[in-house]
Amino acid sequence: MPPGQEEREAPETWWQTEEPREQVLERTLALPFTADSDANQRSRQRGLVKLLDWLEDQPGRTWQERWVASGAEEAGREWTRLPVQWLAEHQRARKYDRADLRCGVIPLLGGQVVRPAYRWLLRQRPSQLLAHIRSVTDPDGFVALKDQYAATGHAGANDCNNALNRVTWIVASKGGSVHDVTIGDCVELQHAIGEHQSNGYHGKHLFYALLAGLGVFGPEAPARLKTVMLPGQLTPAALVDRQGITCTAIRDLLVDYLTERAVDVDYTTLEDMARTLAGLFWRDLEKHQPGIDSLRLDADAVTAWRERVRMVRDRHGTPIRPRVNAHTVFSWVRTFYQDLARWAADEPTRWGPWVAPCPVRDSDTDHSKNRARGKAAMDQRTRTLLPALPALVKAVERQLKDVQTCLATGRETPAGAPFTTPAGETLLRRAGMSSRVYADDPATGQRRDLTVEEERAFWAWAIVEVLRHIGMRIKEALELTHHSFVAYQMPTTGEIVPMLQVAPSKLDQERLLLVSPELGEVLTAIIHRVRRGQQAMPLVSAYDSLERLWSAPMPFLFQRRCGPEDRAIPRNYIYTCLNDALAASGLTGPGNEQLRYTPRDFRRIFVTDALDSGLPPHVAARICGHRTVDTTLGYAAIYPEDVINHHRSFIARRRALRPEEEYREPTAQEWQDFLAHFELRKVALGVCARDFGTPCVHEHACIRCPVLRPDPEQMPRLEEIHANLIDRLQEAKEQGWLGEVAAIEASLAAAEQKLAAMRDLAARHTTIHLGMPDLRGAVARIDSEQRNEDAKG
Repeated sequence: MPPGQEEREAPETWWQTEEPREQVLERTLALPFTADSDANQRSRQRGLVKLLDWLEDQPGRTWQERWVASGAEEAGREWTRLPVQWLAEHQRARKYDRADLRCGVIPLLGGQVVRPAYRWLLRQRPSQLLAHIRSVTDPDGFVALKDQYAATGHAGANDCNNALNRVTWIVASKGGSVHDVTIGDCVELQHAIGEHQSNGYHGKHLFYALLAGLGVFGPEAPARLKTVMLPGQLTPAALVDRQGITCTAIRDLLVDYLTERAVDVDYTTLEDMARTLAGLFWRDLEKHQPGIDSLRLDADAVTAWRERVRMVRDRHGTPIRPRVNAHTVFSWVRTFYQDLARWAADEPTRWGPWVAPCPVRDSDTDHSKNRARGKAAMDQRTRTLLPALPALVKAVERQLKDVQTCLATGRETPAGAPFTTPAGETLLRRAGMSSRVYADDPATGQRRDLTVEEERAFWAWAIVEVLRHIGMRIKEALELTHHSFVAYQMPTTGEIVPMLQVAPSKLDQERLLLVSPELGEVLTAIIHRVRRGQQAMPLVSAYDSLERLWSAPMPFLFQRRCGPEDRAIPRNYIYTCLNDALAASGLTGPGNEQLRYTPRDFRRIFVTDALDSGLPPHVAARICGHRTVDTTLGYAAIYPEDVINHHRSFIARRRALRPEEEYREPTAQEWQDFLAHFELRKVALGVCARDFGTPCVHEHACIRCPVLRPDPEQMPRLEEIHANLIDRLQEAKEQGWLGEVAAIEASLAAAEQKLAAMRDLAARHTTIHLGMPDLRGAVARIDSEQRNEDAKG
């Protein structure tokens, strides 16, 4: 925030609030405070007198002190209840007291006799009160705001009134004129609106843009109020202090360490490091080992900490689920200990006392299995989404055409009249002065904003086309500007081709990409929409939610109109448009689930399709902005085709080295013998599963054979054999044939095993017949109850 633009403190007193009663009445009931009619003027006079009488009975030296002590601000919209009660207690109550009081407070605030807080102002109906304050406090300043609004090309009366009301609230509460408003005042008002109002309009910052356009904040003022309100980058000390570390020495060490690392890493990485080292590592140790102050940890503490890190826990410490990125936590802690040991060699006094054995093992940081699982999951996802991409492209094109036709029809339809959408729906045009087109859906009873539907359909189509044609990161796509187009002349033919300059993002390396004719049409449509008939594209600032930085005002391609101002499209809006388009398309996956595309999916599909079409991997790496070819190959889901082709090539090469007779065509006799072998497999108890061309090694003792596949239909035959074996076993034991006993027992055990297998197979394929339901009892009961009710009637 520029110097001198901080929030103003409300003064304790000022000359208007110290005026005597007679002077207040004389000044606030004369010009320019007079009402527009005699009746209103009389009501204001009566109300002002009642208010002053009531305030005089409150404790305080000035009118402001009495107003605060009266409790009116806490009462909010019901503030008139307090003076009405006071009037009743003093036998002065009238039925029109509330109306008089609401009229009397107008000159009281317009004359700056009292300056209510925002909690009171924001709960009042603003129309007449705020208009009067504008007319008597700083009329020239508010006229300049109106002129500034008209000069920006805006035409909506509601937007202008809302902007003027916000400035009026600041002037009424803080005092001064329009040119005395500071950026801090605007921020304070926005927070108060979010706290005390719930009408959904607290996010509009047009009033700030108008004040900045008048030069109220000076030349160094931010272009948007959100630049001040949204959080910026925190210092390493603030990042560490968020975790609540109690040991001061360790806290200072972590701050020094993060300060050193902040030079080499981006803010997102620095924030992750602070969260891991200060929160998941040291703060967790302090919770379980109070008073710990050394990085030299004992074995039990290290083991317990590792187990806690591997699970995500709630605020009570109860495990919820395994932590997916536990290896990342271990890696940051291991890097922390290794950095301290390496830096201690250069600065032993500063880092030497903190050198200690690392509590993380090499195996803790190994995430090859997780990486392999993630790669397999992403590849499978890409193989599912790639075939559906043409259908998605057609779907978003069709949706865009339909909503554009629907919007055009709605604009031409008079208010209250029905019209039919391309989807066959009948809608009723709503009346209104807004530039948006609203329609009622009689089928659902809901109001539809056709303007918003068309806008989301357009940006869904635009992002799908841009990402599928060029495969860039979503951050890079949102940072494309009108200055990104470059004309490149071919050195051989002299032909001029359009190129797209991609700003540095992940690897801080910019690159040039060829613009195909299809992509050129899409970008042209985006530029035409953003310009809205103007000669130049609007300059807007974009907020990077990861780095927490604002860009300079630039002509971004991905920007849209939000009420009275232009804004850069954020990442979450892209996800909203994509999800709405996918839901309307009805595209489903193999499991009949709705398909879901993310911007990263388009990048993987682009790489996979490019490599599958024969593009060399090193060229694809340059297009995608990858530093190594391995990264590009990690995006490609070409595993099955690649392995199959290489395996077939290997088989062809191996066949060329083997004797030719091994790969000759079988003769008719050999083929007949092969088929006859399967006919010989059928036996009494099932099917023999021995290999082709092999003899029966058990000499057809099928009961004992492990390769017999029992047939459940032959269970009676096997039960008969089983009973016969029991009888033979009994006979052998009675006759003393011990050798025969051993053989029969082996056959009996094999028969029991195959009987169990048959019963298991039969149970799997058994259908339970439930029979037909018998409803006669239920019907008879219902008839009986009906007759009883008829008899009572």
